[in-house]
Amino acid sequence: MSETTSSSDFTSSGSQFGPPLIGALLRMPLEAVRQRMLERLHEHGFTDLEPAHLHVLQYPGPQGQRPSELAARLRISKQALNYQLGQLERLGYLERRPDTDDLRSRRIALTPRAEAAVPVIRDAVAEIEAEWTQQLGPERFGQLRDALVDLNRLI
Repeated sequence: MSETTSSSDFTSSGSQFGPPLIGALLRMPLEAVRQRMLERLHEHGFTDLEPAHLHVLQYPGPQGQRPSELAARLRISKQALNYQLGQLERLGYLERRPDTDDLRSRRIALTPRAEAAVPVIRDAVAEIEAEWTQQLGPERFGQLRDALVDLNRLI
């Protein structure tokens, strides 16, 4: 944040609709994180990944889940998920394997290509967290992180 910009400048009612609500305040940093992840993935040779793929690969990842379970967790239709899974399968990031507990069902398995992308993603997020820690200060960033952990437990 520059010295001339304060948090009150951002949250003041400069819009006819008033200050941003919590959804916008959460979405904007999330978009910055996703953009950084995608940039780093592309720099490391994962140029075939698109923003929509990150939704499927997001923490804690799809490994071992049934597609129907993953669709419910991501709050998207089974059809939309199957489209994404098909793309990721063709690109070599995952496979849909028979479920040993229910042979009519499938489970998602990450390939070595996807497993190689995980540290790139984690490093990108660590990089942006370090920047935000420097910009906000360790105490404020720690409080933000703690509050988000608490909020996620409540949800």
